[in-house]
Amino acid sequence: MKKLLLLIGGVIMYALTLYSPDFHEKISIEQVYPACGGENISPELIWENAPKNTKSFAITMFDPDAPTDHGWWHWMVVNIPVSVNKFPKDAGNPESEYFNLGFQTVNDYGEIGYGGPCPPPGKPHRYIITVYALDVPGFEIDRNINPQVLAEAIESHTIDKASIMGYYARGWR
Repeated sequence: MKKLLLLIGGVIMYALTLYSPDFHEKISIEQVYPACGGENISPELIWENAPKNTKSFAITMFDPDAPTDHGWWHWMVVNIPVSVNKFPKDAGNPESEYFNLGFQTVNDYGEIGYGGPCPPPGKPHRYIITVYALDVPGFEIDRNINPQVLAEAIESHTIDKASIMGYYARGWR
């Protein structure tokens, strides 16, 4: 895991970092959506060095290469308490004991929780998982909020963010 040092006003600060032991450059078939032959298991995520004024966290997984006018939101989680800095493997599953570590909303599949990669045939797509440090303790929203609307709300309250990226093409094993 890389740590970024920032020198601001003579004070050394660490930037927010995100790490996953099981989300790699080539995404594992277990993380892929079932319609593409996967198990739809969300990866373990670990973050550190949040700004001191962080009031909550959010997590998203986004495919900017999806053939839509807005990309594809695979995972939306808000209202993660500042005491949490880890999402265990499969926490995006509504049946998981860890599902309520944050408030998971609908994705672009129209399902609550994690929805793994399942691009159309062709070139690999990029999947970007981002953790956001937010300046609000949370959002009072319905689980069925439009993912794009929620993404805009998250961005408007972001203090810092860190991302990791993986690739997947239909048929990869």
